Amino acid sequence: MNIAACISLIAVTIGLTACASTPTHYHTLVLPAPVTSTDLPPVPFLIDVMPVGVPVQIDQPQWVVRLGENGVGVLEGERWGASLSDELRSALSTELAYRLHTQDVSGLTASSDKPVLRIKVQVRRFDNWPGRQVELHADWSLSFADDKAPAHLICHGQFREDAPGGYAQLANAQQRIVAVLGERVATDARRWSMSRSKDCAQ
Repeated sequence: MNIAACISLIAVTIGLTACASTPTHYHTLVLPAPVTSTDLPPVPFLIDVMPVGVPVQIDQPQWVVRLGENGVGVLEGERWGASLSDELRSALSTELAYRLHTQDVSGLTASSDKPVLRIKVQVRRFDNWPGRQVELHADWSLSFADDKAPAHLICHGQFREDAPGGYAQLANAQQRIVAVLGERVATDARRWSMSRSKDCAQ
C-alpha cells in the first residue's frame, strides 16, 4: 500500500471515529409538569386535539435553527424524540387537558354525554436562534364536533421566549413557548364555548 493510500485510509478512519463518538441528544416538547397551577373549574366538554401542521422546512428529525437573519442550520446531534408534529400535538394535548381539566379523546370513542371540542393548530413559524431566542407563530381553530349549525373560532398568536446559553436552554425555551401557546388556546376554548364570541384572547 502506498503512502497516499495509507493517508486516505487513516483520514477516513478518523472521520468515522469522530462521527461515531458524537453523541445524539433527543428532545421532547412535553413538559415534565405544568409550568403554573390553575384553579379554574373543569369545562363541560372533552377535547380532540388534532394533528398539528408544521412548515415543511422544519418537518424533520433534526433541529433546524436560524443562523443570523437569513441562514439556517441542521443540527445532526440534536433531534426530536418523535416527529415535530407529534411532539407539538403531545405537548399541546397535555397542556390543554391540564388547563381545561378535561380529557383529550383523540383516537378514542368519545362519551355521548359530553360534547367534543375539536382543536386544530397550524404552526406558521417555529424559529430557533441558539443563544438568543425562540419564536413561534401559530393559528388555531375551535369547533364542536356535534354542532348542527357548525360554528368555529379562528385565532392567531405570536410568541417569543428568550433562550440564552446552550442547547439545553434552547430546549427549555421551546417547551415554555409551546406551553404558552397551549395556555392561550385554552383561554379561547373556555371563552368561546360559553359565549361563541368571535373575539380571541390577547
